Amino acid sequence: MRVAHVITRLIVGGAQENTVASVFGLRERHAVDCHLISGPTTGPEGSLEPLFANCPDLLTIIPELVRPICPWNDSLALRHLTLLFRKQKPDIVHTHSGKAGVLGRLAARLADVPAIIHTVHGPSFGPAFGPLANFCFRSAERIAAGCTTHFVTVADAMTDQYLAAGIGHRDRYKRIYSGFNLGPFLAAQNNLELRIRLGLAPDDIVIGKIARLFELKGHDDLFAVAPDLVRRFPKLKFLFVGDGAWRGRFVQMARALGLEKHFVFAGLVDPADVPGYVGVMDVLVHLSRREGLPRALPQAMAAGKPIVAFDCDGAREVCHDGETGFLLKLGDLDGLRLAMEMLSSDAAMRLRLGKCGQAFVKDRFEVERMVDELFGLYESCLRKAVRS
Repeated sequence: MRVAHVITRLIVGGAQENTVASVFGLRERHAVDCHLISGPTTGPEGSLEPLFANCPDLLTIIPELVRPICPWNDSLALRHLTLLFRKQKPDIVHTHSGKAGVLGRLAARLADVPAIIHTVHGPSFGPAFGPLANFCFRSAERIAAGCTTHFVTVADAMTDQYLAAGIGHRDRYKRIYSGFNLGPFLAAQNNLELRIRLGLAPDDIVIGKIARLFELKGHDDLFAVAPDLVRRFPKLKFLFVGDGAWRGRFVQMARALGLEKHFVFAGLVDPADVPGYVGVMDVLVHLSRREGLPRALPQAMAAGKPIVAFDCDGAREVCHDGETGFLLKLGDLDGLRLAMEMLSSDAAMRLRLGKCGQAFVKDRFEVERMVDELFGLYESCLRKAVRS
């Protein structure tokens, strides 16, 4: 079986980590001839391209495949992908992310690829976008759906949103949670040496957030409640893991609030080092306004940490209110403040919620399970392609 995965860029992020894990996992567990096609990776979010340093033949970079809409580059990328598929003759093309998802599926159809699969890692449309953008993105997704053999979604919420938008039919959707290597998170410890390097005291209460420093990720909500929380809990610290275009803005906000000593910017962290950073956190907060199912939530749960999230997209599928953490209405700052107060003052609650979350994740987010489910879907799609 020969499979070509296509993604727009390989920044450090959940969709990208999922895709890379799928490529390597399918090769190792099921001997699938898998390779990855990506556009160039630029920006402060980091790159996963070095993971292919020892196997460069598995990664192909298409310079014209860029995230911004650009008719000239997009037409060149479509042509490049079509020629590549005609040459390589994959049995399956599996696309990821918005731009690569549309262009990759259209190219696969033009190249007569037997089976075309697309993973919805997050919504391409919704309240976070304006009317014109929503119209364009929904239209593009509907067109691409006509070329799609099957959809994979990382959360049931994504299936529901796409079906509500008239994209595909329910029998062509399969939810496969975005698995990861549980071991390092299950073994994560409160490393005092790392705390010291980060400027955190052993008795600080650490509220962690793992996300790109950019809009719609919810950092502003933490800044909004931080002054009240710090007045009540002087040992409270906020640890931001990740980088992005808004870092300078957030650093300035901390300074303007007089809270620069309470906000720690760890910057870009290698994915292999993330478990260590989760280990020093007491709570993980993820307040994104647009996300399929953020991997940071099950990763923190695997490490036995309680989570706090807005009820957005797939968050409710892992953040069970009062069981694994606190699930809040979108933008509920009073609820956020109260949740932070309860978790900061009650170590026993943190332990109880963390243990419940860890048990939930163990059964559902193993990377091996994700890979096996993908392989089963591939076999099913190819059997149907042969019969037709």
